[in-house]
Amino acid sequence: MKIAAIETAHLLYRYDKPFTYGGGVCTGRLASLVFVHTDDGRTGIGSVYSHPGMVELVVKRQLEPLLIGRDAADIDGLWKMMYGLTRWYGRKGAAMSAIGGIDTALWDLRGKAAGLPVRKLLSRDAKDLCPAYASGLLWKEIAALETEAAGHIAAGFRRVKMRVGQSDEYDAAAMRAVRKAIGPKNDMMVDAVMRYDVATARRMAPVLREVRAFWFEEPFQPEDIDSFLALRGHIDVRVSTGENEFGVQGFREWIRAKAVDIVQPDVCRCGGISEAWRVGQMALEAGLEVAPHTWSDAVTMIANAHVVAALPNGITVEVDRTGNPLIERLLVEPPVVRDGVIKLSDAPGLGIEVDMKLVEKLRMPDPFSIPDGNYSDFAFGKAHFRG
Repeated sequence: MKIAAIETAHLLYRYDKPFTYGGGVCTGRLASLVFVHTDDGRTGIGSVYSHPGMVELVVKRQLEPLLIGRDAADIDGLWKMMYGLTRWYGRKGAAMSAIGGIDTALWDLRGKAAGLPVRKLLSRDAKDLCPAYASGLLWKEIAALETEAAGHIAAGFRRVKMRVGQSDEYDAAAMRAVRKAIGPKNDMMVDAVMRYDVATARRMAPVLREVRAFWFEEPFQPEDIDSFLALRGHIDVRVSTGENEFGVQGFREWIRAKAVDIVQPDVCRCGGISEAWRVGQMALEAGLEVAPHTWSDAVTMIANAHVVAALPNGITVEVDRTGNPLIERLLVEPPVVRDGVIKLSDAPGLGIEVDMKLVEKLRMPDPFSIPDGNYSDFAFGKAHFRG
């Protein structure tokens, strides 16, 4: 099973009704798909959440020529080769994420060749069900938050995640309103989207305890590990972070420092299934839990779910509920959440089929020419940048 070609598809979707969040007004979404084709006719799929042009440069201009003809089953060897090739300009950011897209596609191929789902390749004890939570509840009026939160529960979720970071008054009112809307038996995660300082986080700690937050996510910038450490001992809610971290070398620092309780690697950012699995094993040894971040596309969501299902310390997977078609319509059979869980397919590999009609509809002709807009984590053009 030799690698014959690697194909990329960079997708862009524009919202008819943009929404407000901590980074401004989100006008659209971006994601990059990676297809690895082999000489025996198989295709594996992965995804990348990074600047599309940078992904194109790394995958097509450097890695593909060196990967063609190599054994697709040698996942570990190929990962090390790709990491070594990009080390001088990589290790974090776009290069690591691009490696992850290829790596995930290789895992999909390995599963298809073995006739097993990826989670069973990772662990014979992997579960078929993966807990999932509704991720949304952005900056809205309190009444709108209540309505949305209740809707997530009615749709089959048993956990929801909301965002704070406007003001102490708004944040406290919003947390109490969401807790009331979802009832006492469901879980509520709170994401501060890097908008707190240590003093604010300590002030809000009693409210987080009052609403029984399941976890408190990313209160500080991802480079500011000292603030995470300063929060320890002043909050009795579990703290999580990791959506903006890359690779074992990044997560090792958080784990060794005992700065968080839950790590959140994302296969489409941190280096693929291989690296997310290694992070998960490291967390397991340290007595920490794993709850991957997902905000880009359904390929990533399912790949993250396979990792969670295979890890004994895996908690849950994130489901974007902002009306993102890259989550809701990218797969021929979109995942369904019932009673708080996703039933993963027993089909080989990731067990998914991408809707190529939607891919062609959303495919950008030039990943180096991105229309001005705010794409949640990406902003292009001064009018769409919120500093």
